[in-house]
Amino acid sequence: MNTRIRTSLGMLMVVLVLAACTRGTGDLEQWVAEVRQQPPEPIEPIEPMRPAEVVLYEAEGLRDPFRARSPRQEEDELAIDESLRPDPDRRREYLEGFPLDTLTMVGTLELEGQLYALIRDNENVVHRVTEGNHMGQNYGEILEVRPERVELRELVQDGRGGWTERRARVALAEQ
Repeated sequence: MNTRIRTSLGMLMVVLVLAACTRGTGDLEQWVAEVRQQPPEPIEPIEPMRPAEVVLYEAEGLRDPFRARSPRQEEDELAIDESLRPDPDRRREYLEGFPLDTLTMVGTLELEGQLYALIRDNENVVHRVTEGNHMGQNYGEILEVRPERVELRELVQDGRGGWTERRARVALAEQ
């Protein structure tokens, strides 16, 4: 085939391809006209604004935060309650080696009028405890054993070198 024929055929192919791609936009224009003829949908009204809640600031009897404290006030705030501290000479009990959230109450047992809680550790060993026993890593002392929970008093450091008391509980696990 000679070059002229090839060129002519190539040009013919390009013209056919371009003719196939030039589709009119009449259908698009018709759709836009139909949409414009439809009535617009109503816009939902905006919620009315609720009035702001008025909060009264009552600082009567409190220290003024914009005045410097006296050295005496600072000493009073830093005073540490020496009576609230764990007994360093007390022998630690086995359940004090576990975080409190890993211990689960699985039931109770009453022997000779004394109510005991059955506590399962994270190694699936069940232990019998009662008031006065200790458990958890924060020097938790059992204050009360109830059929549905164990009430504890924990001692945690307060960040100033002292200790503070915190209440905790271990509830009976759902079966």
